[in-house]
Amino acid sequence: MSRLLATWFGVGYLRPAPGTWGSLVGLILGLMIDYYLGFFILVAAFLGVTTLGFWACRTALKGQENQDPSEFVIDEVAGQWLALLFPAAAFYIRDLQDWAFVAYPAWVGAFFFFRLFDIWKPWLVGRADQRHDAAGIMLDDLWAGLFAGFAVMVSAAFTHGVLM
Repeated sequence: MSRLLATWFGVGYLRPAPGTWGSLVGLILGLMIDYYLGFFILVAAFLGVTTLGFWACRTALKGQENQDPSEFVIDEVAGQWLALLFPAAAFYIRDLQDWAFVAYPAWVGAFFFFRLFDIWKPWLVGRADQRHDAAGIMLDDLWAGLFAGFAVMVSAAFTHGVLM
């Protein structure tokens, strides 16, 4: 069960670029959760997948030599959902429930910024990745998601504040 969760039900076996596939599936699921179930369910889903991710990675890696298998993508799902929470919260506060259809730059930005920080691994993202343990698998993507969320909000502020 831990391996099934860590690979996000087999998505991590897709090639090439399993992390991008995991992020894309996470993005689509996150948008669906927010649209159909609401912002607070997305928050709960993020907290749940993050908790499950720490458990699944730790359990699935017991006794294994490779401490960061590329097929483990539950971390991408958690990080992508964290990045998505930033625009979702902004639209929730403004009572815009169908934002995913009209404000696509927000979720496109969340996806691309998350992938950028996950691949580039600046500062705390890279430090977490260098842990080479189960916690590091999750932490680097959570940091990438946090940085991506901030980048989306700064981009939105710049676009709507400066360019408008």
